[in-house]
Amino acid sequence: MCKMKDVNVGIKKLDFTGYRGKMAAYLTDGREIIVPLSFFPDIKRLSLKEREEWMILDDQFFTFGRLSKIYSVKDLMLLS
Repeated sequence: MCKMKDVNVGIKKLDFTGYRGKMAAYLTDGREIIVPLSFFPDIKRLSLKEREEWMILDDQFFTFGRLSKIYSVKDLMLLS
């Protein structure tokens, strides 16, 4: 079981083009996490162009220009 309180890995990049209906997150430790967009309804509702406007905050969080919600690397790791 992975302890989530001490996550020492960050997010390098998000990608929505390689997997239909899914989001890939590339982490600083070399891992790639792929999750269905259905797990993130707010992101799923964004157009492909709006999804490309992602921002990484402090390596641990990400958001989009059209959303006020901030997601964390922990959110992704709990789903994988």
